[in-house]
Amino acid sequence: MSMFVVAAVAILISMAMAVARAVLGPTVFDRILAVNMFGTKSVLLVAAFAFLSGRPDVLDIALLYSLLNFLGVVAALRLVERGEYFSDGPDVKGSANKEEST
Repeated sequence: MSMFVVAAVAILISMAMAVARAVLGPTVFDRILAVNMFGTKSVLLVAAFAFLSGRPDVLDIALLYSLLNFLGVVAALRLVERGEYFSDGPDVKGSANKEEST
């Protein structure tokens, strides 16, 4: 049992390092990678808790969280790729340019 406690402590330390990278990361990609790492370590922590407590049904929560983590990271990367951070509606710049040209 002590081996799993040591593993849980190591996971918590790596989660703290991921939070530090998310706060200090020089680029947005470093921050997204750190958030993804934090989510992965959270899944590992929930799995270790499920094993320590003897409740394998908690692993379903870990699987659901890993799926949400993956979808969230993909959505964030698509948002960054397109560069549409602050949009007031559909094609705000295009509609302003059309009004000026008429």
